[in-house]
Amino acid sequence: MNNTQQFQESMEEFKGFAENLKKGIENLASIDEVLLGQTAKDLVFEDGKRKLYRYQARNKKVCPVPTLIAYAMVNRYTMLDLQPNRSMIRNLLDQGQDVYLIDWGYADRMDRHLTMDDLINGFMDDCIDYIRQQHQIDAINLLGVCQGGTFSAIYAALHPEKVKNLITMVAPIDFSTNDSLLFSWAKHMDVDLMIDAYGIIPGDMMNQSYQMLAPFSLTVQKYVNMVDIMGDADKLSDFLRMESWIFDSPDQPGEVLRQNAKDLFQENRLVKGEFEIGGQLVDLKNISMPVLNIYAEFDTLVPPAASKALLDYVGTKDKQELSYPVGHVGMFVSGKTQATLAPRIDEWIKQRI
Repeated sequence: MNNTQQFQESMEEFKGFAENLKKGIENLASIDEVLLGQTAKDLVFEDGKRKLYRYQARNKKVCPVPTLIAYAMVNRYTMLDLQPNRSMIRNLLDQGQDVYLIDWGYADRMDRHLTMDDLINGFMDDCIDYIRQQHQIDAINLLGVCQGGTFSAIYAALHPEKVKNLITMVAPIDFSTNDSLLFSWAKHMDVDLMIDAYGIIPGDMMNQSYQMLAPFSLTVQKYVNMVDIMGDADKLSDFLRMESWIFDSPDQPGEVLRQNAKDLFQENRLVKGEFEIGGQLVDLKNISMPVLNIYAEFDTLVPPAASKALLDYVGTKDKQELSYPVGHVGMFVSGKTQATLAPRIDEWIKQRI
């Protein structure tokens, strides 16, 4: 290829870049609001900042045993309902599941002394008791996602009589692995110094830490690549929804983060049978109900080794594993999972009702 051809190709590429950028600016100007979590739901119970929602049915035949979803505290549950055509919650409703969801809310300085015991034995237990009473049943289905999956496993071990079926999704259980930079960093973090200084850990600080797991791709490359899709209004809207979710990072209660970092990441007490909340030791062998453990094969945030270990420690014989060839976020938004994840969860639950 001679210099003239190279120059012509470069000019064509620049022209395409400029056209996409111009169209993208027009598209940006036409977008009034970026909406997440649009699936209809009702507030049914609350305690201060923390709320329990029940989603409105989308199928005439509804499962008689409701499912409570516990998402992580470090990000917002809207990842599960990012947009109408990429919504795990909507897909579960379409299958006939009766879905409730915990919203941990936005912590402030009043929550600096909030503990994992307050969240798990307190609000989470209150929500489950509310659902049990409303439906006049002894036990519900519990679906925990990421950190919410860790909380759910702990809850199921402490209150097995209240959980009919346990589903964990990309949930860290065994923290001994260093397959993730996050796991490696957390083991060497002076968490006491940080929490004693801040009390409440700023969500922006947490978010910056996650970005540093892949600094170039998460802070530079994606915005360069954004220009390629700006001319497509739908793709641009999808990008903005994801950005909105990423930067909607709640502040974290210091004592919750302290125990999570020290007892789990640094000392791996959960699988050792040494983890304690509310004066109770958590024994994963007490998880006697059926368990479905779902993990992402290319997860760089919660590596497969951290999730898969759950089935080695639970007491039930009815335990299954399900994996997808996606990353952590891809588990909820990828086309590879959207078509089959909710139906597979629904089938597994209904076989055990």
